[in-house]
Amino acid sequence: MPFGEFDDFDEKNRLAGDKKIPFGIFVKRVAGYLKPEWPRFAAAALLLVINVVLDILLPLITSRITDDLTSGAPVLSKLIILAAVYLAVCLVNNIFLYFESMLLQKAGQQIIYNLRVDVFSHIEDMSRSQFAQMPVGSLVTRVTSYTQSMSDLFTNVIVSVIKNFFTVFGVYVIMFFINWKLALIMLVPVTVIFVSSLIFSRYVGGAFRAERKKLSELNAFMSENLSGMKTIQLFCREEKKLGEFDEKNDGFRKARFNVIKGFGLYRPFVTLVYVSTIALIFWFGVQIGLTPGSVVAFYLYAGRFFHPVEQLADQLNNIQRARSASERLFNLLDVEPEVRDLPDALELGKVEGRIEFKNVWFAYEGENWILKDVSFVIEPGQTCAFVGATGAGKTTILGLIVRNYEIQKGQILIDGVDIAKIKIKSLRKAVGQMLQDVFLFSGTVKTNLSLHDESVTDEEIEEACRYVSADSFIEKLPKKYEEQVVERGENFSQGQRQLLSFARTVLHKPQILILDEATANIDTETEALIQKSLEKMRSIGTMLVVAHRLSTIQHADQIIVLQNGRIIERGTHQKLLANHGYYWKLYKMQFENNE
Repeated sequence: MPFGEFDDFDEKNRLAGDKKIPFGIFVKRVAGYLKPEWPRFAAAALLLVINVVLDILLPLITSRITDDLTSGAPVLSKLIILAAVYLAVCLVNNIFLYFESMLLQKAGQQIIYNLRVDVFSHIEDMSRSQFAQMPVGSLVTRVTSYTQSMSDLFTNVIVSVIKNFFTVFGVYVIMFFINWKLALIMLVPVTVIFVSSLIFSRYVGGAFRAERKKLSELNAFMSENLSGMKTIQLFCREEKKLGEFDEKNDGFRKARFNVIKGFGLYRPFVTLVYVSTIALIFWFGVQIGLTPGSVVAFYLYAGRFFHPVEQLADQLNNIQRARSASERLFNLLDVEPEVRDLPDALELGKVEGRIEFKNVWFAYEGENWILKDVSFVIEPGQTCAFVGATGAGKTTILGLIVRNYEIQKGQILIDGVDIAKIKIKSLRKAVGQMLQDVFLFSGTVKTNLSLHDESVTDEEIEEACRYVSADSFIEKLPKKYEEQVVERGENFSQGQRQLLSFARTVLHKPQILILDEATANIDTETEALIQKSLEKMRSIGTMLVVAHRLSTIQHADQIIVLQNGRIIERGTHQKLLANHGYYWKLYKMQFENNE
């Protein structure tokens, strides 16, 4: 499905969640998740039928007791037996109800577990460009809130609909045998309720979709602004952002109120029809000479007959919630990842580290080319640095090597093999990436280095840290490798986070190393440690470096200078300085600035 069909979050229509899915397709896709749990649902259905039968028997017992009490000389022993039978039926009924609920909950929760796994794993397969179009808050809403709405569908709504169908059918058959004339009269109010429910469902369906869209927008706004709170406070934009939040909050409030307004009209209407029907039963029952027990039975059956119809509002509510949620989940699952393995993709074995770009063209959008006919070769074990102004295409080249994006023209080869023919996970496992913006997860230093890989030993972790000099500050921490890391690693400096990133990369034994501005914004003392670590890491394998500080790449085997997406110079540091070209100008400007 192309992204242009989406219309979910903002004015750019970057990703949709309100594309309506036909009911037949909706049922088919939901059935696909129900299928593995059918034995539990079948057992629950059997218990459900028994539960309905027992529930229908209770008014008959009540009717018999009422007739005995109004007969003039009730037999006490008979009443005690009838009361005992009533109690026993209630007890057995509730026991069956318990097991039915347990079966449904186990099946429903397993289905939702599988659905969450499918959604999360699908999100993991998305490319960087697709993530750029998906606000994080909305993705979180889909994985958590929307799956919960579908949980109600599997554990409550579907079963309630089936149970109510059997109840209405069974109750009406018994009412027909008690008095067919009164049973026929019951069809009039039921028809009124049924028609009004259809009208209501059409209104509330659109209202629910609007509510989901507004909730998604609110969550996306919250996620983005909480992440950027430092910037908001730095530039004193609190009032402005509060105004924007108020606008989105008010939009959600209005959308929610439209849903509430629909139910506010529907429920009192159903209650009015029900009360009118009860009055009609009492009046007509007396007119045709029904016994007191029969009138009471009809009254109780009318409640059981109307209650499922009354519940139709809540069931429609939950069905519409689930359908609206499922549309957004299925729409997300229908988004095809832009970067995918070919059917015959290869596993990457031992990597020598030869990298070749052959006439590569790349654009993020349309023909707005970021790279234009770029070709170069990096031999195994070499260190290659990329230099150029912001937007020249340096970082893009690094991202293309690990297939964060797919190129439009040309080839990228590793050891002579086109990376398009290599399995993505195999490719990325062979390439270690150290970026300027280091991300640390909540947990401990140890788990951030191992990334919960059970095959990594404590000795290997400590050795990797010593190798990149990260042990110099870890050993000073109160709990050392068990020290807690707060969200995004805010309790560590930028330099410390970078050293942890180096250790994490070395620990997972890559054959190719990528450094994207890894030494930017680092204090002088930490930079010395990082430079020392980088010198050691050059022996690991082929290294690709992007750095604005030209002093840090003087010892690179080759330097490639980019301008407007094209290679304009290449060579060693000394050779490029001797050419007095673009690189020489950049170096001269930096040298003068430093002076």
